[in-house]
Amino acid sequence: MEFDLGWILLGLPLAFMLGWLASRFDLRQLRAENRRVPKAYFKGLNYLLNEQQDQAIDAFIEAVQNDPDTSELHFALGNLFRRRGEYDRAVRVHEHLLSRGDLDGKDRDRAQYALALDFLKAGLLDRAEAALHKLEGTAFEAQARLALLAIHERSRDWVQATAIAQTMQAADQGDFSTRQAHFLCEQAQALIVSEQWPQAKQLLEQAMQIAPEAPRPRIMLAQMQLRLEQAPQALATLTTLGQEVPQALPLVAPLLAQAAKACGQEQQTLALLQKHYQESPSLDILDSMVDLEVAAGQLPAQAAVRYAHHLEKEPSLLAAAKWLHHETLGHPQWQPGVQRALNHAAQPLTRYRCAACGFEARQHFWQCPGCQSWDSYPARRIEEL
Repeated sequence: MEFDLGWILLGLPLAFMLGWLASRFDLRQLRAENRRVPKAYFKGLNYLLNEQQDQAIDAFIEAVQNDPDTSELHFALGNLFRRRGEYDRAVRVHEHLLSRGDLDGKDRDRAQYALALDFLKAGLLDRAEAALHKLEGTAFEAQARLALLAIHERSRDWVQATAIAQTMQAADQGDFSTRQAHFLCEQAQALIVSEQWPQAKQLLEQAMQIAPEAPRPRIMLAQMQLRLEQAPQALATLTTLGQEVPQALPLVAPLLAQAAKACGQEQQTLALLQKHYQESPSLDILDSMVDLEVAAGQLPAQAAVRYAHHLEKEPSLLAAAKWLHHETLGHPQWQPGVQRALNHAAQPLTRYRCAACGFEARQHFWQCPGCQSWDSYPARRIEEL
């Protein structure tokens, strides 16, 4: 059988034509897929900007299905799940990213940090801590240490919190001296409860050395000294605090008056309070001044004059209630009812408000129970802010 060269000449153009058609078909399919992926992606972004999280999640899931190798879509989807509180789905997304062999080191660290945040938001502190420790030496090291610090604060592990704060301070990742002072005060508080006075005093003195401008260590030291009937030492501690940190004096004025009465130093302390009151009027300082003056034998009418003068400076409902308490009215039978009404109206104004989150409390907190911020409560009450 002879080989016909004509078939070859006829087949070559046909093969070329079929190859060209196949390539055009693949190219059109690829373009269609590329158009479909951005469309779903931008649709998700549009929903996200309009705060339509359910529709945004559906759009991102569609985009991920069309292009499962796109890590950015996975990150966006995982963050959305976390914001919605669907922590198990966020964990699955970020664990899937970590299981991929083609993920570069930067994205792997990013996925590890996102996974740690998932555990942290879900309240799985032990798993979050383990995930955060894997970020040592990465670009997320500082954020991971801050998250670890928050974990130890929530679990009240002050020794570990102190160690992390010292590490970050040494690495120039922020000034944590005030936080370290709070951690030492928390440890001292536990020792005070068990009446281990020397150890507590040692920790408080260490806190004063670390953060000389922090009022809490001196306040706790003065309280401990009063419990041990060391009134002169407590008075000296609080007087030094008033001189070095005058903005904290409204917070310690009642304690200062108590120490002064215990060691017979009413006049000197009264002069100190009057000086601070002239520079910065405060109802707490005025209350302590009146307390010392009444202890020295001053008449209630004279105390009422004090509050009346304060009302001229600041229109305070609290001061009005105090004035009414000391004032002798022409119809004393009406005083209890009026006093109760004023006290009821003034009660919300006696609270302290967190400057970070607005959480209100009857007592002053060094760490906000709402947002866990340190030193976010001003020394003045709500009415005086």
